[in-house]
Amino acid sequence: MKFVCIERPEPGVATVSLDRPDRLNALSPTLVEDVKEAFRALHRERDVRAIVLTGRGRGFCSGADLSGDPDPAPDTEGRGRVGLVYRTQEHLAEMILAIHECEKPVIAAVHGAAVGGGLALALACDLRVADATARFGSVFIKVGLSSADVGTSYLLPRLVGPTRAAELMLTGRHFDAAEADAFGLLNRLVPAGEHLTAALDLARAIAANSEYGVWMTKKGLWSGVAATSLRQQLELENRTQVLGTFTGNMTEAAAAFRERRAPVWSDM
Repeated sequence: MKFVCIERPEPGVATVSLDRPDRLNALSPTLVEDVKEAFRALHRERDVRAIVLTGRGRGFCSGADLSGDPDPAPDTEGRGRVGLVYRTQEHLAEMILAIHECEKPVIAAVHGAAVGGGLALALACDLRVADATARFGSVFIKVGLSSADVGTSYLLPRLVGPTRAAELMLTGRHFDAAEADAFGLLNRLVPAGEHLTAALDLARAIAANSEYGVWMTKKGLWSGVAATSLRQQLELENRTQVLGTFTGNMTEAAAAFRERRAPVWSDM
């Protein structure tokens, strides 16, 4: 991969770093493809329990690449204007789905700019940590398009509420890390330069749990967000818990509690 680096800093944890610092990690088609490839690879990697997504250099991600450099998205060659733009848009959307639908919980570690597509990347993650330098913005409207882009209109209202999302999307204004924290967008707000450390702390806490527990909790959480009724979600939860008893981990957790030790989880 040209613009993304995968590392495994400790057992159970992987980091995915956007590595185009000279352009503030702007979303060129090649970088987008690299992100998709990284999350496809980690999606079923058994030894990974949690993933941290971050950006190298001065910021997380400045959004769409407006440089005009030739770098076409896949399946755009020879297409007319509608086909070219539509496939480019789908390419971006597939990146958001690759992150959000990854079986592993994903933590965004944000510093500097996270605007436009950079905000969408952070929203697609399950948790978000930002340092004091972070700034966010749903800025698509500022270029004459809709702020309903690459998942923002689905995720932002669910994370900060529709009233706040309406303001942020309709004005396109930037907001800083303190505001993001007050809106409920962040899990941690930390001093400048400590975003990656804080994200790794969260990843480590997740990775300490069982493979089954982490996997089914992420699935169940987002199913609950989209559920149309409490009864529907309770039915899913019932089946998930019954299935979980067959891993043997509940018995092990009880034994570990009695013996005052950490549990030793069985993998699926």
